[in-house]
Amino acid sequence: MCDDRQLGHVTVLAGERGGRYPDGNSLLVAGGEERVIIDPSLTVIARRDRLPRVDRVLLGHCHEDHVAGTHLFPDAPLLVHELDLPGLGSVDELIARYGFGDPAIDASFRETVLRRFHYSPRPDAVALRHGDVLDLGGGARISVIHAPGHTCGHCAFLVEPDGVLCLGDIDLSSFGPYYGDAVSSLEEFERTLAEVRTLPARWYATFHHIGVIDGREAFVERLDRYAAVIGAREERLVEYLREPRTLAEIVAHRFVYRPRDDVPWADPVERRSMVQHLDRLRRAGRVAEVEPGRFQAADRQPRRP
Repeated sequence: MCDDRQLGHVTVLAGERGGRYPDGNSLLVAGGEERVIIDPSLTVIARRDRLPRVDRVLLGHCHEDHVAGTHLFPDAPLLVHELDLPGLGSVDELIARYGFGDPAIDASFRETVLRRFHYSPRPDAVALRHGDVLDLGGGARISVIHAPGHTCGHCAFLVEPDGVLCLGDIDLSSFGPYYGDAVSSLEEFERTLAEVRTLPARWYATFHHIGVIDGREAFVERLDRYAAVIGAREERLVEYLREPRTLAEIVAHRFVYRPRDDVPWADPVERRSMVQHLDRLRRAGRVAEVEPGRFQAADRQPRRP
């Protein structure tokens, strides 16, 4: 396990292997009157006997790895953005938001969510909105920044006065942005990346992989590399479409996951991700549907005499 970081009022609870999935890096924010935990991961469950009292639980979004430790705090109010609130209503509502569209995958993942991630419905959860501020006393406060794309309700949190920006699943990894759920959006994710690039902070904390980045310069460098993955995927897709291809061929080729990645839900994620890229490329005139269900790069299509 990596060492925890103390950043003013914030303690970063470092996850196994740098918070690599299925684990994550949770944040504990201690004010003068309240203590808040952000995204209680499997890390938090492993430390349950060493945790201090928690007054509120804050979720950056509703995904299985972010809700894993919420059952440890049944009496603490649970807060999540209003657009992600439905995922806390029932496990079936949560599974529907992934949009796998395959009963076998749905059933298998449902069991994983219940058993491995300890999902427990929280119909009492409280809705957050962009611009909300949680005052923890003693000068500590958490500002809510709606940052959609990964999910429609994904949020970042700015902890002040320390200048800690909690990025959630804007994880700055080499894998790149994930926008493959039924409630995800490629173009919203791009707008979010442009927005968070302008936010001033002293430290930047990701839920997965990176952990804590010190200083804006290092953050912007990481963020730009992360954002560039979107364009790289798109250019690879255009190159692949030098010959006419069906959506099934595009999905099988893999542009998000690597062909060797053994991920049960890879196909539906590839499909939703690539449909978004295809739609954008078609609007831009770079790709055309040359016959029903077959797509080709525009500069490779035969010209009329």
